[in-house]
Amino acid sequence: MKNSVGFVLILAACVVFGFRISKNIEFKQNVKGYLKRAADASTVQLANEEISKAINYLEVNDMTTGYTSVLYKTPDEDIDFWFRNLKASQHELQALKSESALEKTNVLIKLRETLLDTGEKTKVTVPKALHLYPNNKVWAWLKALAVLCLFWGIILIAMHFDKKEQERKKKEVADVLV
Repeated sequence: MKNSVGFVLILAACVVFGFRISKNIEFKQNVKGYLKRAADASTVQLANEEISKAINYLEVNDMTTGYTSVLYKTPDEDIDFWFRNLKASQHELQALKSESALEKTNVLIKLRETLLDTGEKTKVTVPKALHLYPNNKVWAWLKALAVLCLFWGIILIAMHFDKKEQERKKKEVADVLV
């Protein structure tokens, strides 16, 4: 019985982790991927098309204001600032009327600096855990519960196999004594 409960707990944890992973993949496909492509675009028109796809997804899914934080608000988790910055970048791309290659290049460089964080590893600038928004608190609780379920599931299964091993050893001793 404990063995079955252990497997159910592990399965429940895997389901929660699986949903989190799928939400992250969906967000990467619909936002981060397009923002990365906008940052890599070599023309203003191409950059505008890609950033517009990401902005459209964010607006349709109501990911334009609020904070992604669970316990306390920090500037790096401010969706409103980040989204307004995206919109301002989009506006600059759309408002650029100059034919000057230098101006176009400057706008694209500025866009790249806005969209990407460079350091040891270059990555798209996005508020932490935005893929879980607006249910970040629910997902935080589910993740904590999933970790506990995984932990207890493994313990229950380990106890079951340990008990089986002890029974097998007792039987071997009994068979040797007989």
